[in-house]
Amino acid sequence: MTKIVLTGAKGRMGATVRACVNSYSDIELVGEVDLGDALSAHIGKADVVIDFSAHTATIGILECCAAHRKAAVIGTTGHSEAERAQIATFACQIPVVFAPNFSVGVNTLFWLTRKAAEILGPEFDVEIIEMHHRLKKDAPSGTAKALAEILADVRGLDLKDAARHGRAGIVGERTKTEIGIHAVRGGDIVGTHTVLFAGSGERLELIHHATSRETFAHGALRAARWVVGKSPGLYDMLDVLGLR
Repeated sequence: MTKIVLTGAKGRMGATVRACVNSYSDIELVGEVDLGDALSAHIGKADVVIDFSAHTATIGILECCAAHRKAAVIGTTGHSEAERAQIATFACQIPVVFAPNFSVGVNTLFWLTRKAAEILGPEFDVEIIEMHHRLKKDAPSGTAKALAEILADVRGLDLKDAARHGRAGIVGERTKTEIGIHAVRGGDIVGTHTVLFAGSGERLELIHHATSRETFAHGALRAARWVVGKSPGLYDMLDVLGLR
């Protein structure tokens, strides 16, 4: 039995994870934590903490996990480079699954994006379009950033220089080293990500539509079950799914 504590329990994703736990006979929710609650009061009962709170809370959560030698699954997005570096530091002490998206389909999209970029080469222009609900706080999404990082890695580019976050005005012709990233916000869109490879006379589009938050919740629970007992390290869903 894998015993989990859920942080961000009162949020949209927290509520979805809580609802999905009931469909697992080998996972037990032993604690729920939200703003103002003390993780330390529950962590002793757990094998792993699933975090869907806020990026500003992640480091404190990992400090508590490290102090009690508990594994962690980080589903929160919007972390700064400094916060990501701190997460990597804690992963030297405990096993941490840190992923921008826990959907099995999206992680297949990551794999396909890398393969398509390798096959098509630099002659195809690449653009990323992501769509989410009006309440999402960060942009672009963590998934869009991960897709851009994959494309930059394949092409040997520095993403900080290559990224073009939307376009306005007289921006000139598109260069071959640009990676366009565009964020759309509106309504109750759960999440759509498109990777566009535009060549001369043809184009390829890889698209993932999320229609329910349950896909992310089930992925996070799968990651929680997988990470318990692993050696300290920084893992992602490709590790969990055996796609690494």
